[in-house]
Amino acid sequence: MANLAGKTLFITGASRGIGLAIALRAARDGANIVIAAKSGVPNPKLPGTIHTAAAAVEAAGGKALALQVDIREEEQVRAAAAQAAEHFGGIDIVVNNASAIWLAGTADTPMKRYDLMHQVNTRGTFLVTQSCLPYLKQASNPHVLMLSPPPNLDPKWFAPHTAYTIAKYGMSLCVLGMSAEFAPLGIAVNALWPRTVIATAAIAMIDGVQSAQCRKPEIVADAAHAMLTRVARDYTGHFAIDEEVLREAGISDFDAYAVQPGMPLLPDLFLD
Repeated sequence: MANLAGKTLFITGASRGIGLAIALRAARDGANIVIAAKSGVPNPKLPGTIHTAAAAVEAAGGKALALQVDIREEEQVRAAAAQAAEHFGGIDIVVNNASAIWLAGTADTPMKRYDLMHQVNTRGTFLVTQSCLPYLKQASNPHVLMLSPPPNLDPKWFAPHTAYTIAKYGMSLCVLGMSAEFAPLGIAVNALWPRTVIATAAIAMIDGVQSAQCRKPEIVADAAHAMLTRVARDYTGHFAIDEEVLREAGISDFDAYAVQPGMPLLPDLFLD
């Protein structure tokens, strides 16, 4: 499959950052984008809403459906999946991008933050995928993509932020289980993770990180596009890294993705 023209993508957290970048890359192919996110009104601390994202998708050449959804709420998610399928005639691809982050040790992690991360990251990913599953079963080349890291049980990735690591790895464990479970259905389930830190609102949670040391979200979007255009039955259960995916696609010069070319880049979490 050369592109995503006419495909319907259900993307969580697509009002900004990596989710929006993935939406815009697919929109350039002429895809239908369901923007499923909480941001219905502007937030002075965070750029973008579902409505500004929808406008950007339309401007890029795609069709957009903006749905205000809190993926912690089961009824909202199930209603959104049904509405998306009715509006566009189905769902071909699910991108589980929405994620909550709190990089702190055990003593400094309020249970409210612990609960938020687990409800959004692990439970939200499971719920969104489950809710879209009936429509994916009807799709011609169905994909589920998690923005989550390869599982790595080295204690160094747990010690500084045990709660976040468990919650984020929960998304990855969904890939392990669902890829095997859905293989007989021809539904691909894969994970994608950036080699370097990406310049998004989330980097504000990481002490000492400057955007000049990061890459743009477009590198993840281009890698996601390369994965989502592959034949689903032949490509599932992978924990892919953006650089590696792009190299396989023939791209080896990553300077254009740097926020400030020439600056040393920070490696992302969970990668040795």
